[in-house]
Amino acid sequence: MFELLIGWRYTRAGKSTRKNGFISFISAVSMTGIALGVAALIIVLSVMNGFQKEVRDRMIAVLSHVEILSATGDSIEDYEKIKRVALDRPEVLASAPFVIAQVLLARGEEMRGALVRGIDPTQEEGVTDVISKLKPSIQAQLTSGSYNAVLGVELARALGVEVGDVLTLVAPEGQVTPAGVVPRLKQLHLIATLDTGHYDFDASLALISIGDAEKIFRLSGPMGMRLKLKDPQQARQVADELQNLLPPQLYVRDWTRQNKTWFSAVQIEKRMMFIILTLIVAVAAFNLVSTLVMTVTDKRADIAILRTMGASSRSILLIFMVQGALIGVGGTLIGAILGLGIAFNLDVIVPGIEHLLGMNFLPKDIYLISKMPSDPQSTDIVPILLISLFMSLCATLYPSWRASKVQPAQALRYE
Repeated sequence: MFELLIGWRYTRAGKSTRKNGFISFISAVSMTGIALGVAALIIVLSVMNGFQKEVRDRMIAVLSHVEILSATGDSIEDYEKIKRVALDRPEVLASAPFVIAQVLLARGEEMRGALVRGIDPTQEEGVTDVISKLKPSIQAQLTSGSYNAVLGVELARALGVEVGDVLTLVAPEGQVTPAGVVPRLKQLHLIATLDTGHYDFDASLALISIGDAEKIFRLSGPMGMRLKLKDPQQARQVADELQNLLPPQLYVRDWTRQNKTWFSAVQIEKRMMFIILTLIVAVAAFNLVSTLVMTVTDKRADIAILRTMGASSRSILLIFMVQGALIGVGGTLIGAILGLGIAFNLDVIVPGIEHLLGMNFLPKDIYLISKMPSDPQSTDIVPILLISLFMSLCATLYPSWRASKVQPAQALRYE
């Protein structure tokens, strides 16, 4: 196909011929712009995916994949029957009972709201990773009747308590006496602190034995059941299926619904970043218009000669489309290689830059994650490459069409 050969020759000639040095410079700028835009898109979306994955994993470590709760806040009736229904699902790996309630924790004059979760350590280990952060000796102390507690590290810091201290739990429902409603209080012994890596949980979570929780909140059994799935991404589907199988007084929720606002915000930010950075690629791609217009003007004599030798208007159009497409493809491939190279090596590149500049981009005392995460995904990279190629191809249409309309007699009149 001679159009491809001539288009390739024009592209190479534009780089080597001194006469066309300025056109060559503009072509190089266009290719570089496309490459930088594509690389920036890949790197930014990979970092956002990495942050989302890190935060999601830390959330799942505390929340569990699916939870079955009593809609009234009471104990679940026929708990063992509900457990069998849940475990009969092939996607469910394990289950664990729990009790959960909002309380006030007090120590001296300090008082903080907290989310108390009553757990069975032996079963809880099968559904979440949070219990594995505690030493076996600490887990063994979370027994019914001990009234021992494990607090999130930020909650303990806010209350000013240390391991070994005693704090007071104030239950939400008071006790009716002849003197009126008296708050129900219980002394808890702090045996450990828990660092989940997620500030919201570290600042509000308190773990106690499920037996102690049932006594404090006057329950006859577990308030809910936590489930672990083979694939966390199927949590919403499994939750919907279980909701249809279980009695209406039970409420099933998954980890995506518990953090719906956060994940929606991340998706919106990711979508907006994609649009903004795509505009960079668009600007670079449409620089090809000026490059090809100047090339067409410079090659008018060549176009006229080709037309007199029998080349059709379609062939002329294809020649310049090939030239523009080669620049677009080259910039896209260079950008993809550069972007993926950086995205897959951020764990080495970022610490090197931090060491060189003597600064820390993600201080541990401010940000949730202290290392720059990266998670390149094909679902992001493939659309980026296709959009870049599409824009580059669109940018070649008008100049190529103008070249196909050049009249040989007029082009050679002043030659």
